[in-house]
Amino acid sequence: MADVKYDGASRVYPGSPPVRAVDTLNLEIPDGEFLVLVGPSGSGKSTALRMLAGLEDVNEGRILIGGRDVTHVPPKSRDIAMVFQSYALYPHMTVAENMGFALKLRGVNKTEIAEKVKEAAGLLDLEKYLDRKPKALSGGQRQRVAMGRAIVREPSVFLMDEPLSNLDAKLRVETRANIAELQSRLGTTTVYVTHDQVEAMTMGHRVAVLKDGILNQVDTPRTLYDKPVNVFVAGFMGSPAMNLLTVPLVGDGAQLGDATFALPRSVLSEASAAGLKEVTFGVRPENITLADKGIPVTIDLVEELGADAFVHGHTPDGNRLVIRADARIHPSQGSTVYALPTDADHCHVFDPNTGIRFKSSDAVPADAANSSITLGKS
Repeated sequence: MADVKYDGASRVYPGSPPVRAVDTLNLEIPDGEFLVLVGPSGSGKSTALRMLAGLEDVNEGRILIGGRDVTHVPPKSRDIAMVFQSYALYPHMTVAENMGFALKLRGVNKTEIAEKVKEAAGLLDLEKYLDRKPKALSGGQRQRVAMGRAIVREPSVFLMDEPLSNLDAKLRVETRANIAELQSRLGTTTVYVTHDQVEAMTMGHRVAVLKDGILNQVDTPRTLYDKPVNVFVAGFMGSPAMNLLTVPLVGDGAQLGDATFALPRSVLSEASAAGLKEVTFGVRPENITLADKGIPVTIDLVEELGADAFVHGHTPDGNRLVIRADARIHPSQGSTVYALPTDADHCHVFDPNTGIRFKSSDAVPADAANSSITLGKS
């Protein structure tokens, strides 16, 4: 087993100007951790993984595995195993032969290969498929074979590059649970790449969020959800995403339609010092509710998802808003309703110029009525 460290690691592609696909990445992954790299297309997450695997050059900085500098070490000498998006199985080989092929190339004797393949097959529920060829397997079974091929090598680090992308929705849910459980049982350091923030939130011990090659935040899924450092992380993590509204500052708070949401004095002071007349106000769909007054919202779409419904709408000034509602009692498409945050603890204030969250916006604003909402006149 081994820890992993990106020490100011960068990948720069030549061009005019040069493209910094990964820009000065500093990230430490303790031994045994399941870390997920997540971000939109082009964020640098797969490039960062391939740098760790030795499949991409490191132009600046270093990469260490188990304290050993592997920056310029060839992939075969890094003691890693990689599971790709495509299964990359040999069609003419059986499942057992596919899983044991890397050991065969190493010169491991047949008895030991058979033992390791049988053990990995037991972990992945593949025992009855060992004599089949890939064409006789489902997509989920093929992905488990690809994982088994990595497991039998007993590497220090598992690398997984969007391994569930080719599976249907039901199989994705089942397989991601299997992967998380398997990693917990094996205790092997794992770096997992995905563009799907639901996968990231449900699988990783910690999640590293990248954008344009830059690490924006790395923390537990709960902290990323509750305390995003900036607008990008707030809008990317969570499904549906956090509502981000551009609202004016008035008096002691933010103007939300015909209601005023009181803000902490420290936030108002920082905003005033920056010369801000508006802020970006963030609230998640589950922390906003229908009300008699507040933000007017015209309903564009209602997604009914069984117990819940997500009500999508827009405000008069063009902000998009999503409200989580009871699936049996919700407004109809085309109607206009009013919405307000339910809890000051779960609202966030961001600088509209830098996108950075005001840390003091975590605090509950105090006022004489012991409420963060003040309704305007009728």
